[in-house]
Amino acid sequence: MTAGPQSAISAGELQELDQLVEAALAADDESRLPTLGYGEISLVLGWPVGAPAVACKRLPPFPGRAQFDAYRATLAAYVAALQAAGIRVVDTELQGVERADGTVAGYVVQPVLPADSLAPVVLRRADPSAGHPLVAEVVAAAAAAVAPRVGIDAQLANWTWDCAGLIYIDVSTPMLWSESGTPLLDLSLLARAFPAVLRAPLRRFVAPRILNGYRDLRGVYLDMTGNLIKERLEVWLPSFLDELNQLLDEPLTEAEVRAYYRSDARLWEALLRIRRLDRAWHRRTGRPYPFLLPGSIDR
Repeated sequence: MTAGPQSAISAGELQELDQLVEAALAADDESRLPTLGYGEISLVLGWPVGAPAVACKRLPPFPGRAQFDAYRATLAAYVAALQAAGIRVVDTELQGVERADGTVAGYVVQPVLPADSLAPVVLRRADPSAGHPLVAEVVAAAAAAVAPRVGIDAQLANWTWDCAGLIYIDVSTPMLWSESGTPLLDLSLLARAFPAVLRAPLRRFVAPRILNGYRDLRGVYLDMTGNLIKERLEVWLPSFLDELNQLLDEPLTEAEVRAYYRSDARLWEALLRIRRLDRAWHRRTGRPYPFLLPGSIDR
């Protein structure tokens, strides 16, 4: 996953994109950024501007090259683990822009895939009464990936669909654990996006609990079906429950899914509210806020 001559975006182009990001943060105006989509932690930016062929997910800045290289190794191991489970993963590489202060701006770089290939779009265009093979394939892919040391966020927004089936696209949070159960991902990287006073408890308590849910098949299925509500695809909920309950000892119910989704939505909304308050405090004290925040998320 090292950048090289065949990289989808050159080092110079990535630096130009990063300069756009830094200018937007300094001006406190992100409206001109070539935004393709929003995640819970950061944004996905397109390049080149105006005709994006490459999607660049900006990560929280790395303190230095050592942390960047460690993340690169974990990301590569995660992609390999998913592929070993039979999951097609979109071509992915990690590229970085080194800064004068020693920090590294990291970007997970992938090709832009057709918008109509995204799994939520595919199901919106399909007839629930007729079914769609995507449902069974997502359920089966999650079951193949989940293991004591491997997790997956199998919600529909993380998949695309083509004539050969599913492609997984969201690998920027590598969900791998050591034999002792310790996350291989440096959780301080996730915590850096939050106010300093909250980073230690988030790193020690909140982030591990969230990640652990993705290496438990029942938890993965709860999150997957809960996100059907977020995507306004509730009409497909019976199809998913019928499929996944064949693989669970204790069947999931629609009531459980709805209760989970309400709780999950409150958690992520609270975390985003904290980050917005932190941004407001930076503005009030005349300091640029160093992170890109997602816009309004319809939950």
